[in-house]
Amino acid sequence: MPSILEVVDLTKRFGELTVIDKVSFSVEVGEVICVIGPSGSGKSTLLRCLNRLEAPSGGRVLIDGEEVTSRSLHLLRRHVGMVFQHFNLFPHLTVIENVMEGPRTVLKTPRAAARVRALELLDKVGLKDKAEARPANLSGGQQQRVAIARALAMEPRVMLFDEATSALDPEIIGEVLSVMKQLADEGMTMLVVTHEMDFAERVASRVFMFDGGHVVEEGPPEEIFRSAHHERTRRFLNQLHWEGQ
Repeated sequence: MPSILEVVDLTKRFGELTVIDKVSFSVEVGEVICVIGPSGSGKSTLLRCLNRLEAPSGGRVLIDGEEVTSRSLHLLRRHVGMVFQHFNLFPHLTVIENVMEGPRTVLKTPRAAARVRALELLDKVGLKDKAEARPANLSGGQQQRVAIARALAMEPRVMLFDEATSALDPEIIGEVLSVMKQLADEGMTMLVVTHEMDFAERVASRVFMFDGGHVVEEGPPEEIFRSAHHERTRRFLNQLHWEGQ
């Protein structure tokens, strides 16, 4: 399979602090990469650099062989969608208006077509009946599913998820993970920063163990979770009392 995303020596510094240190990897079409590791290891900064929410200090990011830095932000974010820990929905807009906003303003999609597509996506995430509701009237899990629909409305080729369930109550995490698994099953290319090890084991094509701004180990989930080679990976999973260890 061809690589859709290639990262070469990606580096990010904040003053004297190096948060991402010459990270390189490639992602094939349809792969699901789950990025695990301790808090503060640079996982979220990595995703933010891929979507140019943070400007890299060095290195290259290529999508379909073209450097991200040579694309406009609007074009980049059309191809690379992102779902954050916090939902960031527009509170003054209805659910369907939130989903329509990107296609209407960025892609210049006619309102009627944008609405039809938004309803399809809300149906996909199980929220078609909430189309006219305001975000404040939804649960956290419902708001995050709207955020996923909003990102999908731009027809991205790659989806980034930055700890999309970490702000949710435990009993509603499953409804968001179910939508993410559905996307993976349908062949969406995804990079997922997560603390949900069960999800990573079931869904990931590969797991990256991230620590100190580096990918210290990568491999298929059965290898990472059952027989990790790197001591740092084993220690991290043991601290989580991961059942696979």
